[in-house]
Amino acid sequence: MILCLFYCIIRQTNELVNSLVTKTNSETKTNESFKAGMVTLIGRSNVGKSTLLNTLVGTKIAAVTDKPQTTRNIIHGVLNYPGGQAVFVDTPGIFKERRNPLAGKLSERVHEALHDIDLVIYVVDPTKSLGAEERSSLSLIRRLEIPKLLVINKSDLPEKEKEFLDDYKALAQDFSAVFELSALRNRHIQPLKAKVFELLPEGEEFYPAGQLTNVDEKFWVAELIREKIFLALRKEVPYTTHVEVEEIEEKPDVFVIKANVYTYDSRYKKMIVGARGRAIKEIGIAARKELEAALNKKVYLELEVETDKRWEDRA
Repeated sequence: MILCLFYCIIRQTNELVNSLVTKTNSETKTNESFKAGMVTLIGRSNVGKSTLLNTLVGTKIAAVTDKPQTTRNIIHGVLNYPGGQAVFVDTPGIFKERRNPLAGKLSERVHEALHDIDLVIYVVDPTKSLGAEERSSLSLIRRLEIPKLLVINKSDLPEKEKEFLDDYKALAQDFSAVFELSALRNRHIQPLKAKVFELLPEGEEFYPAGQLTNVDEKFWVAELIREKIFLALRKEVPYTTHVEVEEIEEKPDVFVIKANVYTYDSRYKKMIVGARGRAIKEIGIAARKELEAALNKKVYLELEVETDKRWEDRA
């Protein structure tokens, strides 16, 4: 039987918390109203939306790299709280230049993620000037008649690097509240959580208390492998890749995972494989180490690299 890797990790790190939250929520529902809602994270590429999602939920759900457009799918992260549940929705970064069909699809997914939500969190990076992506993001969220929170991320950086901090603070009048925090360092996160639950409407749970995301084990493992590809390869190569997990088998002393890495050009395949298979080996080692640390069990990871000109159609 295939073991759901992701929820195994969730159980290992959150079992006690979830049991307490479930008990508290059930007691709260009988005594007072229960709050629940969908909260979309929006912003330009590489401002830290996925890092913030992981920090809010308390475990790694979304892939995180320093390269733009790492996030390609709509990922939910569930935060249970006494008397409430917030479902945070990670989105691809706003990217104005549509250089390929995938960029267009990512833009469409951002628009989709803004429908039927209860709250929006606009994440910005004070080291970057307000540009076309910021104007596009602001035009999207200003039309929404729901509470909006402005999160100025990367507060842990030296003041001299946060050159455009005042420009973002000047946007405060368009938002219900403004927060300066560090998603990476988990600093000043609690005030944001408290405000989110204050603004959520009354409602029912979207997910059972023990479930912290909408992704399954194959998707999560594929994202982890793709993250290592982004971290290992240079320039444009990572953006040509897509990962699909074919099989996950749990054995008594090891997980056996088989996955395919797709790219749309044979020249990129050579770069991903590397001389004597060195590049793909390093990617596999990095992914395996993280899986083993999370699962506390040996992992055998088999990676194949294939050329497929139509992988963007499936992504």
